[in-house]
Amino acid sequence: MTTTAQRTRPHGAVLVLEDGRVFHGRAYGAVGETFGEAVFQTGMTGYQETLTDPSYHRQVVVMTAPHIGNTGVNDEDPESGRIWVSGYVVRDPARVPSSWRSVRTLDEELTAQGVVGISAVDTRALTRHLRDRGAMRVGIFSGPALDGGSGPGPADEADLLARVRSAPGMKGADLCGEVATAEKYVVPARGAKRFTVAAVDLGIKGMTPHRMAERGIEVHVLPANATLEEIHALEPDGVFFSNGPGDPATAEHPVALMRGVLERRIPLFGICFGNQILGRALGFGTFKLKYGHRGINQPVQERTGDGTWTGGKVEVTAHNHGFAVDAPLDGPVDTRYGRAEVSHRCLNDDVVEGLRLLDRPAFSVQYHPEAAAGPHDAAYLFDRFVTLMEGQRA
Repeated sequence: MTTTAQRTRPHGAVLVLEDGRVFHGRAYGAVGETFGEAVFQTGMTGYQETLTDPSYHRQVVVMTAPHIGNTGVNDEDPESGRIWVSGYVVRDPARVPSSWRSVRTLDEELTAQGVVGISAVDTRALTRHLRDRGAMRVGIFSGPALDGGSGPGPADEADLLARVRSAPGMKGADLCGEVATAEKYVVPARGAKRFTVAAVDLGIKGMTPHRMAERGIEVHVLPANATLEEIHALEPDGVFFSNGPGDPATAEHPVALMRGVLERRIPLFGICFGNQILGRALGFGTFKLKYGHRGINQPVQERTGDGTWTGGKVEVTAHNHGFAVDAPLDGPVDTRYGRAEVSHRCLNDDVVEGLRLLDRPAFSVQYHPEAAAGPHDAAYLFDRFVTLMEGQRA
């Protein structure tokens, strides 16, 4: 990605999709060019948490909410130390932020971090296109050459399209090691320490260990390449596998690591990428969704205690995933670690949204219970993890 200084009057910009569809707009954030996978995010708020979620690494995010940047940017809400999206697409950026917590504009933050974006785009039409055709590679290009509103000519568009099509895709991408911490660190328990948890960082969001710390858990965050020996050295009461970017089919080391944890019957909890890792550890496959689930308004149903879906609780949840586990929804199946079942499903498309073992202390969900941003319907899952650790200790 290359960038140049932003000027007061925005440069022209163009967005080129892998299938040849072109959208014209104005530069937003840094000026230059960027490539990634085009995806859409349906959240009405929480853009700062979205931008700093490591799971969005190498993706160009299209916001379906028309007005973005209204509350500016603060220094308290980021979910990591930087913006991870490859590019940003909005319709109507806020001219002036309005929040007592704001310390700078979103445009200034994107520019400072070198994130190339585009505004004044018909994001409704773009989202409908991605729903129909699926997530695909995309490029955003901006600068003086695109000023004046005429945009690139046919020959230039053909060159830009060729460059988009030469960019790497998301299928087969091994990315969690690129976003995970290089050194382990500790998030101390708030109040009296009750448990120790080893958290394998595959792209962890900052709020996740915070939610555990609120429950008296001392969280040791380990790099993605952590070994089973390093986990055992902590003598943890539980092990957590985080969210993260990329294709789970490439995650051989995390799968092997999780199998080692399951063999020793240590209480285990995984979210998002961690759910896909558990699926693979149990012997299920994974697959790429047509356009994925991204937003803070996704309906999920939990399987009832009698093993059916009838009357199961429905939660409104936060999602960010383009891959899913291929497991049967119709009841428990035998695995190398005992019986397992799908615990949650998406009501929009029946995608697997959670797994649980019936004979060992392990479960996972595909969505984000830390609620940053998002509703708090799924906060009970951290308490469920505590209950597993209490049961194992007893």
